[in-house]
Amino acid sequence: MSNLDQLKYKFKNLNVLEKIIAINVIIFLIVIVLKPVISGVLSYLELPPSFNEAILQPWSIITYSFLHYKLLHLVFNMIWLYFIGRLFLNLFSAKMALNLYFLGSIAGALMFLLCYNIFPEYFANKYFPLIGASAAVRAIFIFLCAYMPNTEVRLITWNVKIWYIGAVLILFDFIGLSGANAGGSLAHLGGALLGFVYAKQLVKGNDIGKGFERLLDSITNWFKTNKKGNLKTVYKDKTKVGGYTKGEFSEFNNQKKIDIILDKISKSGYESLTAAEKEFLFKAGK
Repeated sequence: MSNLDQLKYKFKNLNVLEKIIAINVIIFLIVIVLKPVISGVLSYLELPPSFNEAILQPWSIITYSFLHYKLLHLVFNMIWLYFIGRLFLNLFSAKMALNLYFLGSIAGALMFLLCYNIFPEYFANKYFPLIGASAAVRAIFIFLCAYMPNTEVRLITWNVKIWYIGAVLILFDFIGLSGANAGGSLAHLGGALLGFVYAKQLVKGNDIGKGFERLLDSITNWFKTNKKGNLKTVYKDKTKVGGYTKGEFSEFNNQKKIDIILDKISKSGYESLTAAEKEFLFKAGK
């Protein structure tokens, strides 16, 4: 197997958020190496503050979130995304992760554009294009804070409720509106608002990302070949949980039940869970 084949194999086996991290890193390396050559192209991938300019490059409402020019900016965002992603994908589907990443990017971009154009005098000395995945990462994190606020995470030597961390980040973002990176803070707040609304609606049973998910599926299907083979339809026995009967499953302790359900997610995805399994996992997360 060639080195290229090995890289393709490793990339294929990454989870969806790890793939986004890999794409961000690859783009960063390309920018560092080729920036003198492609500097003119990069400006078309950044999101300009002016509506008149942004409307001429509508793709930048997404592409900006894959651009990083400074190593620390990239590292900070990708470390956040990696650890948040591990928690998120233990409970939710890969498609929902994509929904939040892209919708968070769009919400951050819209907040950035709206405020820069409604209050041009306030941001007159902070007129910089928007780049970075911060809004998308913030959307995923605030979603977790709003969906399961009492979940505790390890912070150095203390266990802290996740919503405490989210509240501190939001406070810093509001403070940052008066600083040099006001545009970045606006994007963070836009992503955070999207994540909060998404979580609160999901608790009510409304997945507001379904429409965007269908759009992504349609785009993906354009690049798929319609091959029909002699495939057999396999019907799963939904009366069992991870291969155990309901009676057997009920005899396990909570940690064993969680391990069984997480194993099922890793093999078949979050959508394969029954309503009862999702409810049990949600309660366990609290």
